[in-house]
Amino acid sequence: MAVQQPNVMDVNTLYDLSSTVIINYFDLYEKELRSLPENILFDLYYKLHQEKRICILGWELIDLNVFARMLKVTHKRTQLLQCFQSLMDHGTKISRELSTAYADKCMCSQMCPSLLESTIDLGLRLGAFLSDAGWFEDSEAVLTHCRDLCLCVPETPSSLRRTLECYHKLFHVQAAYCLFPEAAQTYQDVNKLIQTLRKMNELPNLAALYKEFSLHFFLRSEYDSAHKWSVEALKELVPGLPATVVIDVLRQLSKTCVVKRQFKKADILIRQAVRMANEVYDSSHPKLADALLDYGFFLLNFDCINHCVKVIQRAVEIKKATYRRKNIYVASALEDLAYALYVFEYSTGRFKRAREFAEDAINILEELLPLNHLMLSTAKRVKALILEEIALDMQNNVLVECLLPDAEELHITALELSIQALGDNNVQTAKHYGNLGRLYQSMKKYKEAEEMHLKAIAIKEEMLGRDDYEVGLSLGHLASLYSYHTEQFEKAEELYLRSIEIGLKLFGDTYSGLEYDYRGLVHVYGKMGDVEKAAHFSYVLNQWKVLREQLSMQESHIVLDETGPLQPLPEIIDFFLKD
Repeated sequence: MAVQQPNVMDVNTLYDLSSTVIINYFDLYEKELRSLPENILFDLYYKLHQEKRICILGWELIDLNVFARMLKVTHKRTQLLQCFQSLMDHGTKISRELSTAYADKCMCSQMCPSLLESTIDLGLRLGAFLSDAGWFEDSEAVLTHCRDLCLCVPETPSSLRRTLECYHKLFHVQAAYCLFPEAAQTYQDVNKLIQTLRKMNELPNLAALYKEFSLHFFLRSEYDSAHKWSVEALKELVPGLPATVVIDVLRQLSKTCVVKRQFKKADILIRQAVRMANEVYDSSHPKLADALLDYGFFLLNFDCINHCVKVIQRAVEIKKATYRRKNIYVASALEDLAYALYVFEYSTGRFKRAREFAEDAINILEELLPLNHLMLSTAKRVKALILEEIALDMQNNVLVECLLPDAEELHITALELSIQALGDNNVQTAKHYGNLGRLYQSMKKYKEAEEMHLKAIAIKEEMLGRDDYEVGLSLGHLASLYSYHTEQFEKAEELYLRSIEIGLKLFGDTYSGLEYDYRGLVHVYGKMGDVEKAAHFSYVLNQWKVLREQLSMQESHIVLDETGPLQPLPEIIDFFLKD
């Protein structure tokens, strides 16, 4: 005889059921609910989010006093980000409303000194949250008001350290949002304050701040300064620092090592950062996605494009789970994925997904940013590169005639935005010149193409040196113009050989970019009638294909080791600094 099993609530706990009942009658209990502890009140608000009762949730969280309490529930930050983004998507301008409410609170606090301390504390927490949420303009406004309050407080070691914290958060937002003139002023103010605190022997650990200095210069493509500050940040790492600080420092230093072509160091640093992130954060945390995106940046530049695509795809999934769609962080991740897919599918011509991701990124950014914002430049550049390749692979002349002018417009816009924000003598600007040069080759505007390539090479050589990877790329592009279009074969030969030398030096004999240079030399020597050299580089090209096939087979069996054992931090620091 079968034994009847007792009824068991295997899905909903009593707490969940109680929460459901309360939110069903939320309007009856609203005033009483605000007296609940922060953790419990947060769970009720998150329940509203889950059941898509967005209007009620917005009515609650748009109240600065209520939102300030939710900011104290620090262990549920990802859930709060999800609630916040759902309100923004719904059309509730909660970011601007909270920023405005904080500005009003600051005015009251200046007239009532007893409120200064709590208002500054709220500004630091609110400004940091809005930055984490991707709403930089309102974050910058909050932190600017907070900074002004900090400067009103009598100078003591404690108040000055708090002012430094505010400068730190403000500087991060200004750099991330490409407010470079404002960031430059904050950078000067921060360094003055550091000197004051140093004289008082009250200087806190500066690892996180130096990392922000590095990020600022990195975004400006001033890579020597970026690398210098990331090394200084590494030197500041000591036992007892929050894990998130260590992870961020390792990530940023890895990125600067990539652009300095110190790949062995970059590899060790970013793998350690990703492994730490896997230990510290859960699998859906946006900070883990940040680490994965930087890992993808390393893999892309180290010519491991297959793994790069997989890593960035995972990061995009995490970002979308937190921020849904209409968010700068999602747009940036989609742009990274679009470019990775563009590189991955370059030899196949299958650019459909890459184009979709690039267009999605641009659409999001155009919804959220002024049309002249620098962040749009790289997204438009990626789409333009994709359109050009699609056009070159097509046989329909009508479509080609549409795609190439569209690509030109995107490239010119990207170039203008870069010059406006960064100036003419900048690596990013040089990349845009080079991209236009390639496009003009495709459009058979050879004089304009040569002019753009020469500009790109001159800027890159001045900023990066003659043997940098970026210089090699531009040399190869100009060589192709001379080889295939203007029949300047001796010039093409010289440029191809320089490009090959740089590629071999930096990446070795399996570097993917060598294919185009080898093919170019075979063509050049064929046209010059040098049969012996043409045969030699045909053989070299075939050997390269064998090596690439072997490498591809090896990579297909590699499992990305993101969760391996952590190296002791002192060992990593010693390894990095010993050279």
